[in-house]
Amino acid sequence: MKYGFSERVKYLKSSAVRDILKVINQGNIISFAGGLPEEKLFPVEAVDQAFHKAITTNPKTLQYGETEGVPALRKAIAERMKQKGLDRPIEDILITSGSQQAIDLFSNVMFNQGDVILTENPTYLAALQVFETYETDVVPVDADEDGMVIADLEEKIQRLRPKCIYVVPTYSNPTGKVWSLKRRKQLLALAQKYHVVIFEDDPYGELQFDQEGAPPSIASMDDQDLVLYTSTFSKTVVPAVRMGWIVGPHQIIRIMAQAKQATDLHTNSISQHAFVHLLEDFDLEAHIQLIRDTYYQRMLVMKRLLDEVDMEGLTYIEPKGGMFFWVTLPEEINTTQLLDKAVEAGVAFVPGAPFYVNHPKQNTLRLNFTNATPDVIEEGMRKFVQVLEDYKVHA
Repeated sequence: MKYGFSERVKYLKSSAVRDILKVINQGNIISFAGGLPEEKLFPVEAVDQAFHKAITTNPKTLQYGETEGVPALRKAIAERMKQKGLDRPIEDILITSGSQQAIDLFSNVMFNQGDVILTENPTYLAALQVFETYETDVVPVDADEDGMVIADLEEKIQRLRPKCIYVVPTYSNPTGKVWSLKRRKQLLALAQKYHVVIFEDDPYGELQFDQEGAPPSIASMDDQDLVLYTSTFSKTVVPAVRMGWIVGPHQIIRIMAQAKQATDLHTNSISQHAFVHLLEDFDLEAHIQLIRDTYYQRMLVMKRLLDEVDMEGLTYIEPKGGMFFWVTLPEEINTTQLLDKAVEAGVAFVPGAPFYVNHPKQNTLRLNFTNATPDVIEEGMRKFVQVLEDYKVHA
């Protein structure tokens, strides 16, 4: 039967990462592909107690709730944001089903067909999926290790009049890099000069590997109500509950809440109430430090093995936090083709091409180091290196 789908369906594309995970989950393959946290670090007992307490102490836990989110949870998040220099009342906070929903709701209320969004290249794949669904024109801005190149950014702002600048400035996915404080300030100054909204996506910001951490968020330096900031508990607690939030200008948050009413009424109430108790009773900061220490050690193992690869033209960005290595191979290597060989050998990664807005660099790839123990990383990287060497010989 021929179904009458909407025109928008033609913009829907399957995620390259999700497609890869389907393949590797079918066999005995060491995966560096998904952006998965370590299951053994999930605070199972604390989560169990928080849900039990929520269900047994408050009948409203099982009832419909406010679209904006449980007030006590928004208050707790407001306190956490205040500690990071972002002081907003709970009326400017919207609880979302993961930060992915925040991107979608924002796109829903802000973008018309053909609106321009400026972003880095490469950037977060799932954000590109959302933007394309809303028929926007995503335009890449030149970038280096410190962030967007300001001259190119200003030229494109002047010429294209973008609706939004989308950035993941802290331990980004896929590159893992951190914008410098200078670039953050320069971006904000341009946004204020030309009155362009910034969408700051920060799911990895608390996963830093050094004591100093990253520079302050762009949102915390904003005094003209132009920056929206979204984050999530998926990387610091558990991803399954899909608990995220977005903070920003009240008028935008209010309209996003109305869009959320038409989408899912509200984020899972049981989980919200449970997180209230979790944040009250559980030492989340100590838990996050455990995650940092564990991931840092795993990153060092993967770095050591990358350093052992004898291949001219192989470079990588050393992560200062987050979950990923971004690796560039010699130009003659196509990592999409390389993946087939790697899966045959029992190891998987994500080719870099899907993360690009346009003109993808086929010789790039992303490696995740958080979801494998050091021993497994050793085994998987040995296989990966052997695949590289074999590919070079037969290329």
